[in-house]
This record gives sequence, structure tokens and C-alpha cells, in this order.
Amino acid sequence: MKQSVFPSKVLPYILLLPTFIILIIFLFYPAFETFRLSFYKVNPYTNATKFAGLYNFKKVFFNPDYGHSFGISILFSLLVVMLGIIISLALSVLLNQNFKGAKIYRTLMIWPYALSPAIAGALFNFLFNPANGIICFFSGNYTWLTSGNSAFIVVALAATWKNLGYNIVFYLTALRNVPSDSLEAAAIDGAGSVKRFFKITLAYISPTTFFLFVMNTTYAYFASFGLIDVLTEGGPVDSTNILIYQLYKDFFVNSRIGYAAAESLVLFCIVVLITVVQFKTTGKKVHYQ
Repeated sequence: MKQSVFPSKVLPYILLLPTFIILIIFLFYPAFETFRLSFYKVNPYTNATKFAGLYNFKKVFFNPDYGHSFGISILFSLLVVMLGIIISLALSVLLNQNFKGAKIYRTLMIWPYALSPAIAGALFNFLFNPANGIICFFSGNYTWLTSGNSAFIVVALAATWKNLGYNIVFYLTALRNVPSDSLEAAAIDGAGSVKRFFKITLAYISPTTFFLFVMNTTYAYFASFGLIDVLTEGGPVDSTNILIYQLYKDFFVNSRIGYAAAESLVLFCIVVLITVVQFKTTGKKVHYQ
């Protein structure tokens, strides 16, 4: 096979230069600045900085409000990940069947992922708004978004619904790649449809499931901000104030720049730690064919 060669050794770097510039401006430089500012006290009016060492990190770890947000975030991520995986897998199995109008149903199931988190939050606000929400009307005017527990459930359901399309796309692809020979052999041996699903299908799609566990965890911690901002703004009584929203309030509302930078690093480390734990535990149960 003939290998393509650039006419000049400099040309590949010139072609990659726009990508490098974008990465430096919008990824590497902000990451470096966040790391640097986490060790400084920053005056929000003059932007004057004063080295503070680990002062900001000590405030983060000993702040009861941050501890509350940490607990809320753990519960929120568990609920979103588990509901998202279970519901999307069940829907994907149904959508993988051959029936009339299957393509239309698949499209309808996938399109919510194309919505922005803010739009998804607006839709759920329309459904659960205490003043004129449709769900509130049919549930006896129960104010879902003004009660801490119910508001948390609504936000978790909205975040789950928003990401279902993403999960379904991967599960549909994985289900189509399950070898029919293995399923037919199991059927001949007398295995029912339920047993074939749990013993064969789940094993073949386990890499996809593990991938979605990691991606849904990242989504729950980082990508739910817009949805929460539109729906509850972290309330009521901080019942939906997850870590990413607490970070937003400390930086943009309270102008605690150094403290917020420390929060962002802690949040990053938490997600990395959870991902490593997933690789060490769930990853061992993945069967790559």
C-alpha cells in the first residue's frame, strides 16, 4: 500500500496550528489559570492577587455548605446514572425489534439529546411550574418545585430524560452487533428470551454499558448546570444545589474567585476518582469480544 507523504515536514504542523491555538486558548490556558488561582486570594474589584497556599482548599473541605452540595451531588449522580442506564437499555431493547414505524419511534427517542440543557429545563418547568404547570394541575396542584425532595426528583428525572437519547444511540448500535448465532444456539438449547438477554446479550453489550456509566457520571456532575439553573436555581433550600451549581454561585454571584478555582479542582478530582473506581470495579466485569 502506498503511503501518503507531505511535501514539506512543516506542512502537518501548519495544518494542526488552528487546532492547537483553539486548545491553548479555550482549554489549556483556562485550566492553568484555574490551578494557579486556587492558591491565591483574589480581590474581585481590583483583581489583585495574594498568595494563600492551601487556604482556599481548607475552606472548601471545612465548609458545611460545600459538604451538603457534595452529598446532594453523589445522590444526584447515582440516580441519574442508574435511571439513565436502566431506562435507556429497556427502551433500546424494545426499539431494536422489527415493527411498523420503528424508525419514527427511534427518532423520537433520540431527539431530546439534541436539546440544550436550558431548553430541557424550560420544558420541565412548563410541566411542573407551581402556577400553571400541567403536571401540577393533574396532581391536585401539588407544588413540585417548591418542596425540596420533590424538586430534587424532578431535576433528576429531567437530567435523565435529557440524556436518554445519547444512551439509546449507543445501546441500539451495541444490540445490533450481538451475534445472532449465539442467541440462536442458546434458543436451541432451551434458553428463554429473558435468560438469553441476561446471559448473552448483556455480556456482549457490557463494554457499551461500562462506557455509558463513565459518560453519564461525567454528565451528571458537569452538564446538568443549565437544567438546574432554569428549573430551580439550586433551590429550594439548596436541595438541588449540586457541586457545579455551587461553583457557579461562588464564582459569578459571590465573586469568590480563588475559592471557586479550588472548588473546580476538587470537583475535577472527585470525578477522576469516581472514574478510576469504576475502571477498577465495574471495568473488571466487562467482556471484550
